[in-house]
Order: sequence, then C-alpha cells, then structure tokens
Amino acid sequence: MYNYAGKRAIVTGAAHGIGKAIAMRLAGEGCAVALWDVNQSALQSTLAELKEGSGHTTQVVDVSDLDAVRAASAATTQAWGAAPDVLVNNAGIGRLASILDVTPADFDRTMEVNVGGTFNCCHVLVPAMRDAGGGNIVNMASWFGKSGRPNSLAYCASKFAIIGMTQSMAIDLAAHRIRVNAVCPGTIDNTEMRKQADETAAALGLPSAAERQHLIPLQRLGQPEDIARAVAFLISDEASYMTGQSINVTGGLWMN
Repeated sequence: MYNYAGKRAIVTGAAHGIGKAIAMRLAGEGCAVALWDVNQSALQSTLAELKEGSGHTTQVVDVSDLDAVRAASAATTQAWGAAPDVLVNNAGIGRLASILDVTPADFDRTMEVNVGGTFNCCHVLVPAMRDAGGGNIVNMASWFGKSGRPNSLAYCASKFAIIGMTQSMAIDLAAHRIRVNAVCPGTIDNTEMRKQADETAAALGLPSAAERQHLIPLQRLGQPEDIARAVAFLISDEASYMTGQSINVTGGLWMN
C-alpha cells in the first residue's frame, strides 16, 4: 500500500508482539528497520524473518537507560550512514494494580520504561532528524491513556503522559518538518503484555480478554497487525497533514 524504499525506521520493543508486527509491516514496504529491544534472542529471531539485504539491524537496548539509547543510536546511525526517517516508540510494560496494591518500585519502573523510554529516544534522535530535514515519530499510547481504568494506576499514568508528550512535541517540532502522532491500541491479543495481563486477571478472579470481547463493538480482539497498519498510515504521505493526534485502534471499544 505504501512505498518506503530508501526510508529508515527505528522501532523499539521490536522483538515480539506489536513492535514485531510494525517492523514486519515497514520492512515489507521497503523500509530499512532497526530493531531495538532488551530481548537479544527474540531480536535475532525477528531479524531472521525480515527480508535480507535491506539494511535491517538490531540493537539490544533498555530504552529507560539514556546512555544505552545514546549508544544504540550511534551504532544504528553508523550502520546506516544516516539518521532515521522514522522513530516508533513502542517499547513498554504494564502491570495490573490499583493505588492500594501497586508498589513504588513497579510504579517507578512503569514510568521509567513507558515515559522515560519515549523521552530518551526522542531526546537522542530528534536532533538528528531535525538536522536531516524532518521525519516522523509515532508513540505508542493506549485507550488507557484517554480514560482511567481499574487496577491500572501506573499504566494509565504513563499512557496519559505519552499523549501529552505527543501533543507538545508535535507543536515544537512542526517547524522542523517532524510530525508526531500516537496510536492508542485497545485490547490486543497475541502480545506478551496481553498474556501477562490475563494471568494477573485470572489470579484476581477477573475475566480474560477473550471473555470480554463481546463488549467490543467489532466483536473481536485486536491483533498486532491492526496496530501496524495504523502506524504505516501515520508515517505515510497520506497522513501528511496530521500531527499531534492520538488515533484509537480499539474495535470501537473507545471512541473519544
């Protein structure tokens, strides 16, 4: 549908789930993709599935570590000989817990990865994108970033923050021809986060995502590929007049 030949994209959290689907979609459109993740073995497995000889590369990096992000950026830029055209801030974690149950350590770690990781990657990579003449950033938010949800204090806080960051960066970077948008997934199946959430829900006596899918107007759980399609659109010229937006991909579960 799109042609990204000659484009270069960094995708964080790219080893599995939504990040992997995004990397596969962009690579399938001709984009050279840098896969960033903390899981080295899964990174190599994903890399093996991408088209060979297209400039794809990997970096083992914890995005919550600013020095690690700087090192990964330098290595990726050296491999390509150029700055990225696209940054997809997908890496994230989520744990079910209310204010009564969440530990300070879990709250801090969620914010470090989800918010701090997004900040770190933008802080390091945006100057190079600016100097290269522009680019696209897509941040992974959530419908939990638009409506407070039960047992999700830290996750909601982090995703609300990402939507705010997206809007602020969109204003600040528009003059530099850098568009910044966010995608807000709904209930997405076949991800590590979904698996962990269902396990926690079961321990709390709560229904699984599959048991709640009848509440979704489209009557199905989302798939990682649904999110990848939205990302592919947002970085395309078809979305050239869109910036600062947080696009719901929820099957109609959330519409605001």
